[in-house]
Amino acid sequence: MTVVVVGSGHNALVAAAYLARSGHAVEVLERDEVLGGAVSTVERFPGHRVDRGSSAHIMIRHTGIVEDLELARFGLRYIDCDPWGFAPAADGPPIVFHRDLDATCASIERACGSRDADAYRRFVGIWGPRSARVMRAFGAAPRPPHLLRAFWGLDTGSGGSALSREFLQSGDALLDSFFRNERLAAALAWFGAQSGPPMSEPGTAPMVGFAALMHTLPPGRAVGGSGALTEALVARLRADGATIRTGEAATSLHRDGAGWRVRTEAGREIRAEAVIAGAHVLTTLDLLAAGGFDAAVIEDWRSRIRVGPGIGMIVRVATDALPAYPGASAAESARGLQLLVSDRAQLYRAHGAAMAGDLPPRPAVLAMSFSAVDPSIAPPGEHQLSLWAQWHPYRLADGSAWTAHAEREADRIIGEVDALAPGFAGSVRQRFVQTPVDLEREMGLLGGNVMHVEMSLDQVMMWRPLPELSGQRVPGAPGLYLTGASTHPGGGVSGASGRSAARLFLRDRRRARIPFLPRR
Repeated sequence: MTVVVVGSGHNALVAAAYLARSGHAVEVLERDEVLGGAVSTVERFPGHRVDRGSSAHIMIRHTGIVEDLELARFGLRYIDCDPWGFAPAADGPPIVFHRDLDATCASIERACGSRDADAYRRFVGIWGPRSARVMRAFGAAPRPPHLLRAFWGLDTGSGGSALSREFLQSGDALLDSFFRNERLAAALAWFGAQSGPPMSEPGTAPMVGFAALMHTLPPGRAVGGSGALTEALVARLRADGATIRTGEAATSLHRDGAGWRVRTEAGREIRAEAVIAGAHVLTTLDLLAAGGFDAAVIEDWRSRIRVGPGIGMIVRVATDALPAYPGASAAESARGLQLLVSDRAQLYRAHGAAMAGDLPPRPAVLAMSFSAVDPSIAPPGEHQLSLWAQWHPYRLADGSAWTAHAEREADRIIGEVDALAPGFAGSVRQRFVQTPVDLEREMGLLGGNVMHVEMSLDQVMMWRPLPELSGQRVPGAPGLYLTGASTHPGGGVSGASGRSAARLFLRDRRRARIPFLPRR
């Protein structure tokens, strides 16, 4: 019997790929005409392959999934972003984060002094191994035994309680314990904040700590765009006999005896052995409700899952030149994440405004110019940038619609780049604006949250999205498995949730085939 996969986000496709490789009949249902959800690339401007959501791939390169599924055989190729980070300044030398630690420390010494360069080397030495263990924890189910095994043997220094405190502290507290230079701290805080929460929140220290792991393996740019990962997964699925349907949304999930009935917008009814739901968790709960699941239980779950006010917005631009930051070559500035924040106060103000339903006093911007790494995504003589800005609320406190603000806010975001790379605004030839409302409408990212639900301390690991749903199962719905950014380890491009969902199904199926033998 078929396993139905609802949604074609990269986690859903990873789960489908593992099942199809194991010989199971798999059918993927996608409401959109474009596969991949937020890991997809389309032609926004003539000759430009533009990402719809994610651009840099960080976590999946540390999971082993690309190698395990042999995605290189299906066309996937990554280029290292090296340097992986670049923090310009209006009145001093930039900070350049190379994969090579010595080169990074030399850059920090020029920009911030020898004390912070030495502190950064110490930070990487301590948090590199810790971040590797966090990544190991991300790759397994979020149950206490698995988490304990992920961190077992890690040097605890002054003791386990001290280590746990350091993991649970805020990112800002971690930064302040190492660094004195605000520019360096702000750049690393902005890197950590790409996970969603501000680094002032408890439990965000590991998000800053991930910077140390970039010296082991930096972010990667998939040749052809972020969607190249999806294209390779789809090619793998088709080679293994899976069925993939676009433009056909699931409308309800009904428990039917030992299996499931999945109804679709096309009027079809599919009988399935199991369902892997890769949609937003609230969308999945809607499908269960439509299938007759206990309404009171669903309402309780919905009321306790926090989507949050929204994270940010994106401006995609086609230009005739790369940003020209003073004191740096394009080879230094254009290959990685351009961290355009020099003071954490800017981050505090932006997040505070979003919590109040207001636009940020000054957008915090991350610029990515991956046409400098992969010329195939833009026509000759042209470039393409993605400008991500935080924090922008989904709902505005004054009740106004985002359509009244989108273009003006895009001007402000472009202006942040222009302030540090004079002349950039004049190089922009075309642009495409994605507000939080647009992110929801196009890709089903409810509330404009690219992480699905808040990545706060109470909604990660064994609490994501709720304790009773954190095992990627739904109580009272056997044979239904959850995957995607709503589940552990959360947002970002990792594929780990998809692999975990596939392993759960395969393990359950093996157990169901083993007869119970009483003890003698």
